[in-house]
Amino acid sequence: MRSLGPSPNPRLLALALLAGGAALHAPALAAEGAASHLTVPDAAICTEVKDRQPNGTATSFSASVGRLYCFTKVEGASEPTKVTHVWFHGDKEVHRIDLSIGGPGWRTWSYKTIPPDWTGAWHVDVQDAGGEVIYSIPFTVGGEQSEQPPAAKP
Repeated sequence: MRSLGPSPNPRLLALALLAGGAALHAPALAAEGAASHLTVPDAAICTEVKDRQPNGTATSFSASVGRLYCFTKVEGASEPTKVTHVWFHGDKEVHRIDLSIGGPGWRTWSYKTIPPDWTGAWHVDVQDAGGEVIYSIPFTVGGEQSEQPPAAKP
């Protein structure tokens, strides 16, 4: 019988097996912990943002609206980060903008100029820095304006 060298230390062998097993489980643990720590307690589609508050909030807007804003209040940031507003007309992405989040309770907004012939279903997805959708706001363009109740004050 041929020897390949000294026999392995049983303690080192056990440690190597444990380390290898932990490495096999690491991706699963990372995926479970990947959920966003950010929340969106307040969001609205509106016709203007004044004094850091949404005005003209609605779920449906006329085709002649011109410009719409997506207002979001983001909570849960323990350090500066970003969120991204991704605007969709139907299922087609038409605008994407990164927005800085500078603290644990932060209001931010983006806007999109709406061509009069881009009627139908729209939505804005709010994504965290990792690209996870943490909130989605549906609305329509081309119907009668349907007002929402005023946004909650922080």
